[in-house]
Amino acid sequence: MVKFENVSKVYSPGTYAVRSLNLEIAKGELVVLVGPSGCGKTTTLKMVNRLIEPTMGRIFINGQDIRYVNPAKLRRQIGYVIQQIGLFPHMTIAQNVGLVLRLLNVPKKERDKRVDALLEMVGFDPKIYRNRYPRELSGGQQQRIGVLRALAADPEIILMDEPFGALDPITREQLQDELKKLQNSLHKTIIFVTHDMDEAIKLADRIVVMREGEIVQVGTPEELLRNPANDFIREFIGKKRFLRSPEEVLVAEIMVEDPVTGHPEVGAAEAFQRMQRHQVNSMLVVDERGILKGILTLRGVQKGIQSGERKKAGELMEPVTETVTPHETVLAAARYMAKSKYGLLPVVDERGILKGLLTNASLINTLVDVLWPAEEIDPKGEDKNGSNSIELMGNLS
Repeated sequence: MVKFENVSKVYSPGTYAVRSLNLEIAKGELVVLVGPSGCGKTTTLKMVNRLIEPTMGRIFINGQDIRYVNPAKLRRQIGYVIQQIGLFPHMTIAQNVGLVLRLLNVPKKERDKRVDALLEMVGFDPKIYRNRYPRELSGGQQQRIGVLRALAADPEIILMDEPFGALDPITREQLQDELKKLQNSLHKTIIFVTHDMDEAIKLADRIVVMREGEIVQVGTPEELLRNPANDFIREFIGKKRFLRSPEEVLVAEIMVEDPVTGHPEVGAAEAFQRMQRHQVNSMLVVDERGILKGILTLRGVQKGIQSGERKKAGELMEPVTETVTPHETVLAAARYMAKSKYGLLPVVDERGILKGLLTNASLINTLVDVLWPAEEIDPKGEDKNGSNSIELMGNLS
């Protein structure tokens, strides 16, 4: 459908925005270009509709070299959605959505019918919205109209340049969900640019990771998460996203690095206030060197206060029998956690100095959300083979 053949964009001698790019995008595929700022992803996108002309190489659409297609005609055949939306403020919603149809000389009656159908597709009642102006809509609603305008002429290809980047997280997630639903029903060929790896993983059939104008790795979200090509991919994706076995994930990657602590000389009342302020029910007791001495629970504090004596944390704390080091695996941590009566596991180094904390909840979340792909777990917590995730935790012990 779309093919890049040794495509480069040079702005000055030796300065490449895109360098020797080779990529094929199949019909109906949603491909996300992702990478750090300045990596060439937007330049790559804009070369498809010739808003930017390649310096070298060729781009084909359905086997046709786009160098020989009139740029204006080419752009009218390709949907284009940008972060700034670009709605015309003096035009109504119906006029904005139907703009490309008018440029293509589609009769007004047919145009109106298409606009109404598109508005209904995203839950906008045409009677209410078609005669409104962009200023009367929220940012999320305006971006929906921008997407509809790109769909109006029923193009085979849609280019989307960080279309949801300026929106608040809730609206952004809603529009991502709507785009996935639209894509499932319309099967357009979509090239989507983002710097957000979470967005790329959620939307893409394939992800193209770029760096300094070059493609570093291409693959499905699962392929990238399971088999990152190099350290740059690992760093850019983020270690916590990788799908790995329990033997590969280290405690240091998932521990809380600043647990609530106090010295043995801290009084019971002060310890209670500290727990209340941080909304926890225990405090780790450490000496002046940071060596773990014990754990003070909320129950221990209450007993100290009720005794009427001015007892300190060192007198009220309980011993910690189970700890883990930062370099042990979460598999080992799960076994220790099963023996802990506190539902937490202090992380200490070889000298006994406190480095962090694992909670039962964070450990389970890691095992379920990171180690097992979401699509393999159903809402009841069972994987496709019928095993329960809580049972899996129990079996680790």
